Amino acid sequence: MLKSGYLFKNIIKSKLVPRYLVPTRYNSNVSKIRNIGILAHIDAGKTTTTERMLFYSGRTRSLGEVHHGNTVTDYLTQERDRGITICSSAVSFPWKDFKINVLDTPGHIDFTMEVEQSLYAVDGVIIVLDGSAGVEAQTVTVWSQSERHNLPKIIFLNKMDRVDSCHESCLNDIKYKFDSNPMLLQYPLRNEKNGLEGVVDLIEQQKIIFEQKSLGREFKKLKLEEDESIFYTEKRNDLIDFLSGIDDQIADNVIKSENFDNVSNQLIYAAIRKATIQGKLVPVLIGSAYKNIGIQPLLDSVIRYLPHPLERNHVFDCFGNDFAGKVFKIVHDKQKGPLTLVRIFRGSCKKGSRLVTNRGSTETIQRLYEPLADEYKEVSSAEVGDIAVCSGMKGTITGDLLISSITSFRNAQKSLKKEASKLLNQNLDPSEDEVDEDVINEKFALQPKIPDAVYFCSIEPPSMSYQNALENALRQLQREDPSLRVSYDETTGQTVLGGMGELHMDIVKSRILTEYKIEAELGPLQISYKETLSQKGTTTLAVEKEIGGAKQSVTITMSLTKNAKEIFMLDNAPEYAENLRQLRPRQIKNIKNGAIAALERGPRIGGQVINTQILLHSIQIGRGTADPFIMAISAQCVQKILREVGTKLLEPVMLLEIVCPSELISTVINDLSGKRATIINIDSKGQNNKIIQAKAPLAELSGYSSRLRTITSGNASMTMEPSGYLGMNTSDEETAIRRAQGLE
Repeated sequence: MLKSGYLFKNIIKSKLVPRYLVPTRYNSNVSKIRNIGILAHIDAGKTTTTERMLFYSGRTRSLGEVHHGNTVTDYLTQERDRGITICSSAVSFPWKDFKINVLDTPGHIDFTMEVEQSLYAVDGVIIVLDGSAGVEAQTVTVWSQSERHNLPKIIFLNKMDRVDSCHESCLNDIKYKFDSNPMLLQYPLRNEKNGLEGVVDLIEQQKIIFEQKSLGREFKKLKLEEDESIFYTEKRNDLIDFLSGIDDQIADNVIKSENFDNVSNQLIYAAIRKATIQGKLVPVLIGSAYKNIGIQPLLDSVIRYLPHPLERNHVFDCFGNDFAGKVFKIVHDKQKGPLTLVRIFRGSCKKGSRLVTNRGSTETIQRLYEPLADEYKEVSSAEVGDIAVCSGMKGTITGDLLISSITSFRNAQKSLKKEASKLLNQNLDPSEDEVDEDVINEKFALQPKIPDAVYFCSIEPPSMSYQNALENALRQLQREDPSLRVSYDETTGQTVLGGMGELHMDIVKSRILTEYKIEAELGPLQISYKETLSQKGTTTLAVEKEIGGAKQSVTITMSLTKNAKEIFMLDNAPEYAENLRQLRPRQIKNIKNGAIAALERGPRIGGQVINTQILLHSIQIGRGTADPFIMAISAQCVQKILREVGTKLLEPVMLLEIVCPSELISTVINDLSGKRATIINIDSKGQNNKIIQAKAPLAELSGYSSRLRTITSGNASMTMEPSGYLGMNTSDEETAIRRAQGLE
């Protein structure tokens, strides 16, 4: 009989959506909730858009501006000083009898982990595009992240007041780069004197003009002029024609009436909503957040087209009416202490509730709050579908699943197994085995995939009296930001930080100073090189020791080969099959864990060894040998092979996207040639700008954004993101080793 873990891995791969037998009752108001994330490239206008949403909903009384450093969601000192979003912020506000929870996310690649965790808490997203720039590098990244989470999307073309903005160019960009079907629902309404003054609604066939005297809070809806009506009616018909190809109700209506005139607006709205949730199209709206244009129709579209909590997250139905919530962010407030942001998928909670994490620790909710960035309104309870801020939780970490009890978790596992039996037509006894740990982790995303650090540096307190305070600060920052790696180097006796980039490390240092009042000293930034196997190697290691009066004995034979897919395999050759068949699952797990752990530090400069496969040929384990001893000998065997065959260094490579005036392109390319860069593509952008896409080693790019501004007199901008690892020639390897040893 097949194991339940095998069954569930196949369910996950086949994307079957389980509908569980446990009856679930919901609060009738849940359909009035929208949980959305706002994603974009840096400087596209996410925070400004969020600020307008709060203002027009009545949640705030004045408009904050990023350049004034007084926005609600950018509340950290570093965010206000730099004018960028660093941490995701949650805000709640009412809109037309609905409750909207918005997560404003960072646009800089160094903080992509913030975006990833936020997407677990939302049911749909708004992608904000700069109408003059189109789809930019980080937009592609956040789009891919939302696709992995199967999130419905709305696109908001922002900054359409700029003279170089072009909605047609943006639509072509979206089609080409995302392979999607953007549906433009509005057109820009301009006049020669004031530029953009409003939008034309294609579905309603009316003009919406925003009054700037009221900061866009008031607007007029006007009928189209006769000459305008012909053009926009044709565009509405094109929209209906497209929908008739994917929606049966629209198609039936068009066939019966033999024209597009009798298709009602409500029928169009319903068809767009259905297609948006199914991922068949992406509604596109336009406006200018800074000029207070187009935000109210955007909020209406969130309600019309994006799903409510009951239409998603069916995997949590296995909890029935019991509480199930996911921790997606932890922040530290000076007065309230650590605050845990939880998306509630099933059940409800209130002040004083006792919950259990999937790791078995018990937590008590001392107080509950409704989020408004760094301000909190205390509430008595939080219901299914909502986002709650909980105080008093001391041991939770980002990615934890909060449940009402361990019994509830076990019952959920049995429900999962019962559903697997039903879907795959297998007769499984739910009381036999629990669904294996890997499947549960995958199903509920309990172990977030943290990207590799590209920079690392040492950190030291100003004096030994600050050591405990620094360790506490780092623990709190790491709970808040899982992409911050904190480790202890036994060789040097130093605490080592790993991060996603120069900005990331700079922000960490700044926050330790401003929030924890510790003038910590960071060592020079080091590149996170990796290592890979030079050639295939095989060895046998035999170790026999007496520990605590008990004899420990292991003889193991392993090989290391180049392979980027499977990291650990059992040799299925006939001469080894009989030996490996005698191994118990626990022993295989210990061998695997020890061997993989040995790849964390290569023999060259201590970098992680990647693109390497471990092949276990045979192992003889003496009677009474302890599991830790098996694990240790497995690790020593791998380390022995690495020392014998040697490794090569791999350096991190970054993908650069540089925008500069056409007349400066030769200057920029000449400068890149001295950075060991490879030019991938050069394309036009607007009337007088060029986009250069290139790949260059991270080691050559320290401070490059400042250098680029200098050589172009401030007329060029750039973004960069990790793009894998590449091998190095002998000369560059020697340079990297000297740098790692502090000799350069």
